[in-house]
Amino acid sequence: MNKVIAVFTKESFLVPVVAIILGLLTGAIAMLAGGFNPIQAYMALIEKVFGSAYNFGETIRQITPLIFTGLAVAFAFRTGLFNIGAEGQFIVGMVAATTVGITLDLPAYIHAPLAVIAGAVAGGLWGSIAGYLKAARGVNEVITSIMLNWVALYLANWVMNAFFIPVGQQRSETIKESSMITISWLSQMFDSARLHWGTLLAVLAAIFFYVILWKTKSGYELRAVGLNPHASEYAGMNVNRNVVKAMFIGGMFAGIGGACEILGVFHYQAIMTAQPGYGFDGIAVALIGGNTPFGVVLAAILFGILTFGAAGMKFGAGVPVELIRVVIASVIFFVAAHGIVKIFVKPILKKKKEGGN
Repeated sequence: MNKVIAVFTKESFLVPVVAIILGLLTGAIAMLAGGFNPIQAYMALIEKVFGSAYNFGETIRQITPLIFTGLAVAFAFRTGLFNIGAEGQFIVGMVAATTVGITLDLPAYIHAPLAVIAGAVAGGLWGSIAGYLKAARGVNEVITSIMLNWVALYLANWVMNAFFIPVGQQRSETIKESSMITISWLSQMFDSARLHWGTLLAVLAAIFFYVILWKTKSGYELRAVGLNPHASEYAGMNVNRNVVKAMFIGGMFAGIGGACEILGVFHYQAIMTAQPGYGFDGIAVALIGGNTPFGVVLAAILFGILTFGAAGMKFGAGVPVELIRVVIASVIFFVAAHGIVKIFVKPILKKKKEGGN
């Protein structure tokens, strides 16, 4: 019991929790300023998410890609890199999965895993472009990854138009059924919500994140390079190789997320007029989650609930959807502004310290 209390009173746990509470309070103040009832709005949000089996299933579906992109960003952060390119990696993962899903005709036990792997490799290779430019030429990964997001968007549209979209249509052919990862029986339990095996893959990806970074020699090198590349090089580590490796692994997470959206949710790829947004939301998820795998999963759950439940606030309480973004932005602000949050956390930590003495 004492161990449980110790975990829940750690600063690393308390800071994001207090930041979330402060973010929700800030959102409530914004609603009051706009003449809305915040209690009614938050109740409408909860009702939207948990009010029916279908909505709950769709919330899980919304959370899944956020876990993948959150892990993609967090992994890079942990290795001293800023991966803003999760959006582009997510998109190329979609393209690779669509390509494999449409062009190949294989047994389901080969086809679906192969499509997921294709998405992972495509996302990883796309991420490693920014990693290579950083390692070989010293180009800032923030600049290159942002640019690669747009390259991925227009490249994806070109590939779809050139090879997979019938004349006069705005979406590709449907992928082969053998490549789909939809869980039909579970979807039926949740009133046809689009649930798929990608959610399980997201949880396994979080476990993989933890194991590779904290339980392997390679992970130790990745973290060491992120903390101090000069000391790592002096210790005999290959800094450039680890930079590329870190971006490749981060890109893999996002690529799997994109693949699962195609294979488990839509079963086709449409022409995109704008970026899906999951990669940019992943940055917020990683920040709220403290760049830890468990934190990312929890942050993705929060983010997914707020995002999907925003429609309930609009129809149930008349609150504009944009106000939910105020809540999310406030949470991110308070997570980033540790000094402000620690003012509220200090009394708890002080009481814990006194109790320990």
